[in-house]
Amino acid sequence: MKPAAPGTVTAVNAAAALLAAAGLGWTGWQGVAEPGVALAFGLMIAVGELARRGARPGEREPAPLGAASALAYALLGANAGQPTSHGIPQTVAVTTAGVLAGAVPYVARGRGPALDHVTRRVVTVTFAAVCVQPLHGPGAPAERLAAGPGHVLALLLVLVLTALCDAVLASLVVRARTLPRGAGRTAGAPVPFGPLLRDELRSLTGVGCAVCATGAAMALGTGVAGLWAPPVFCLPLLLTRLSLRRFAAVRTTYRQTIASLARATEIAGYTPHGHARRVAALSALVGREMGLSGPDLTVLEYAALMHDIGQLSLVDPVPEGATALLPAPEQRRIALLGGAVVRQTGVPPAVAVVVERQADPYREQPLPARIVRTVNAYDDLTGDSARSVLSALERLRLGTAHDYQPEVVESLARVLSRGVSGPLSPGNPWVMSGRPTGHGWMRKKEH
Repeated sequence: MKPAAPGTVTAVNAAAALLAAAGLGWTGWQGVAEPGVALAFGLMIAVGELARRGARPGEREPAPLGAASALAYALLGANAGQPTSHGIPQTVAVTTAGVLAGAVPYVARGRGPALDHVTRRVVTVTFAAVCVQPLHGPGAPAERLAAGPGHVLALLLVLVLTALCDAVLASLVVRARTLPRGAGRTAGAPVPFGPLLRDELRSLTGVGCAVCATGAAMALGTGVAGLWAPPVFCLPLLLTRLSLRRFAAVRTTYRQTIASLARATEIAGYTPHGHARRVAALSALVGREMGLSGPDLTVLEYAALMHDIGQLSLVDPVPEGATALLPAPEQRRIALLGGAVVRQTGVPPAVAVVVERQADPYREQPLPARIVRTVNAYDDLTGDSARSVLSALERLRLGTAHDYQPEVVESLARVLSRGVSGPLSPGNPWVMSGRPTGHGWMRKKEH
C-alpha cells in the first residue's frame, strides 16, 4: 500500500477540487456567459494539454500552451472592444473542463496528467481571476484601472503575483512530497523550503516568462482583434517550447555522457558498481539540504559523478575503490589526477576544481568539494549495503576536526534519516535507492 500523501498536498488538492466543483456548479446553474468565447478558450486549453506529449518526467510546465490559454481567459476583459462578463466561477469552470478534456486521450492510455499539475492549474488561474476580474465590468470597484496605462500596470502586477503564487504552491507540494513518511516528526528535518523556492523562481525566467507574456498578449489582443488573436499569439510560445525541449534533450545527453564517462572506473574494476551514481544522488540531496540550487547543484552533481576518475591513472587499483581509507597525500594525488582528466572533458571548470580539491582539509575547500568528500567517505565506509550506516556516521563525526565539515555531516545524517525511497537517479536528486538508508532501518539496527 502506498503511503498517504502528506497533509499539505491533501489540503491543496482538496482546495482545488472545491474550487473546480464550485466553478462548474455555478456555471451550470447560471448558464455559460458568452459561449463562443468560453468554447474558444476551452479548446485552446484542451489543445495545449494535448500538446504536452513528449514532456520529460518532472518538467515544471509540461503544457505551456494550456497554461497561457487559461491565464489569458482569467485576464480577459474584452472581446473585440466589447466588455466580457464571464466572471471568476466561469473562468475556473472553463479551465477545469479544458484540462480534463485534454487529458482524456492520456487517461485512456493509462498516462493521465499528474494530480499536482491539475491542482496548480486550477489554483493559479483562480488566483489570477480573483485579482483581475474586479477590474472589469460596469460598476466594478476598480473600473477606472481597466483602461489606459493603469490597466497595463495592473496586469503586470497580477502576472508577477500569479507567478509567485504558482512558484510557492509548487515548492510547497514538492516539499510535502519529500517529507519523512511513516516515522513521525522524529524522522528528520523537512526538506528546506528556500532552495526549492529559488529553483522555482529561477525557472520563471524561462518558460514561466513565456507563459505569462503569451497569456497577457492573448488577453489584450483578444480585447482588440477578437478571437483571431489567441491562435496567432500562441505561435511564438510553441516555437519557444520546441527550442526548450531541444535544449533539454541536449542537456540530458550531456549528463548521460558524463555518467557514462564516470562509469569507466567501474568497468575497469577500480570502484564498486554504482558507487559514482550513489555518491552523485546523495550529494545532490545533501546539497539541497544545505541550500544549493540551480547551477551550483549541477556542478556538484557532475563533480560527484567524476570524483574517482583519477583512479584510472593508478597502476594498482585501490582495494574496493575506497579512497577515503588512503593516506592524505595519496588521496590528494588521486584528486589532482582526476581534476586534470576532468579538465579535458569540456565540463565547466568549476567541476574540475571540486574534483581537484576534494582531498584538501575542509576549511580550504569550496562547499561542493566538502559535500563530495563527505558523501564519498560515507559510501566507502558502508560499501554496497547499509549494515554500517551508524558506524559510518560516527567515523565521519570523529573526522570533523580536519577532514569533514560538521554541518555537512549533520546534513547527511538528516537526509539519511528521512527514509526517502525510489529509483536512484542523479538527474532526480530527491530520491535515492541502492540500499536501505531510512530512519526505520536505523532504528531497527539500534535495537
